[in-house]
Amino acid sequence: MANTNEMTINLVVLGKTQTGKSAAGNSLLGSSDFESHRSPSSVTTCCSLGRSCRILGMMRRNGCELALRVRVLDTPGYPNSALSKEQVRDTVGSALAHHFGEEGLHLALLVLRADLPLCPDESDDAVQFIQELLGPTWKDFTAVLLTHADKAEEAGYTEETYLHSASSTLLSLLSSVQHKYIFLDNQKSIVKEERTTVLRKLLNFIRQNNYQVLLLKHSKE
Repeated sequence: MANTNEMTINLVVLGKTQTGKSAAGNSLLGSSDFESHRSPSSVTTCCSLGRSCRILGMMRRNGCELALRVRVLDTPGYPNSALSKEQVRDTVGSALAHHFGEEGLHLALLVLRADLPLCPDESDDAVQFIQELLGPTWKDFTAVLLTHADKAEEAGYTEETYLHSASSTLLSLLSSVQHKYIFLDNQKSIVKEERTTVLRKLLNFIRQNNYQVLLLKHSKE
């Protein structure tokens, strides 16, 4: 940490095409760094890093306020309409090592849509993909980000009733990552208060993991 009055957290968003990874990254950064729109093909085909401005009022250390900076790596979705699984994995692995190789990764955010059911094959593919990228300790460094929570709410679900009705596949996945999950309302995510709430939850996950980082070295095999 170069500046003792600042803390930088390094995040990567992972998930299927059209789950809202880029939009979620923009919400976390408070910007529009990443291209995000509906499309009949995969919008993101390469990795890109976004950086937030200094965020005040989020945390303190030894009685002094710390400024927070957020770095988010946006990644191509898998399955991808333009890239094979191996191409996505190599692209993401190389980018993780390039951008976070020295400082380490605090959290990988597996982005899922709250308004769509999670099927076993989809969950298995996602877990396998993250394991290949992050290694055996992936559970300690992974949280689930449920986007389109506003659509689930429109359907009459609160967070509690949603989890009560969720598939065993989703509940098993959430359990495996020690229930580190966040519901993201796509309509409110650009609002400062909503962003602050989400960042506080992420910081809490990172604190629970004793501020550990995952050091990643990537090599093609």
